[in-house]
Amino acid sequence: MNRLSPRLAAVQPATRNPERSRERILAAAFKEFAAHGFAGARVDRIARRAGINKRMLYHYFGDKEGLFREVLRRKMAQRQAWGVATPDDPTESLPFWFDNSCQDVDWIRLLEWEALQFVEQRLIDEQKRREAAQTALQRIRRRQRLGHLSNEFDARHILLAMIGLTWLPLAFPQLTRLITGRTVSDPRFQKSHGQFLRRFATAFQERRRRPNSAPRVRAGGHKRNRTQYEA
Repeated sequence: MNRLSPRLAAVQPATRNPERSRERILAAAFKEFAAHGFAGARVDRIARRAGINKRMLYHYFGDKEGLFREVLRRKMAQRQAWGVATPDDPTESLPFWFDNSCQDVDWIRLLEWEALQFVEQRLIDEQKRREAAQTALQRIRRRQRLGHLSNEFDARHILLAMIGLTWLPLAFPQLTRLITGRTVSDPRFQKSHGQFLRRFATAFQERRRRPNSAPRVRAGGHKRNRTQYEA
């Protein structure tokens, strides 16, 4: 009975189901890039985690940059699906974003590493990522047209603010613990922050004057100045 060499035995299972092998590699690579960033990630560690020969990894993705690009595109597709599923009402959409972020902390860590390692350099796959950002902005503008979000603010700043409110506690868990006394993984913190987001989201909503409302009068009979957006 012929026996396969250890090296060939490691390669052969990967060749039987290329799609499954690619999925294992991408999952392992995502964990590695989240833990060490692009610069610190090692292809041999990714191959070991995926249970695949390193040469097969190069066969599927070319090099480390090609692998990183594919990981990014896979995650962006997933997050775009979440974006489509986002409720229009900001009192629901902010808690929705936060809940999803709590389930995807590795994505935030990967972006933090990228911010440190690339600073203001051109990002890997930047054009595709700009297109994804524009798609997210189109969704914000659609919600503005429908009256779910205020037109008082630039859609770009609304998107940045929403990302900050829902991601920052996870991106800086040490600050969250110092400020709240609880870890980001604590269900009590997650519940209280979700409640905060639901109430705070009213700041993004369109504010309209109540119909047939008379100006308020202070004690002493003087009318208080009102703004265009005051309820």
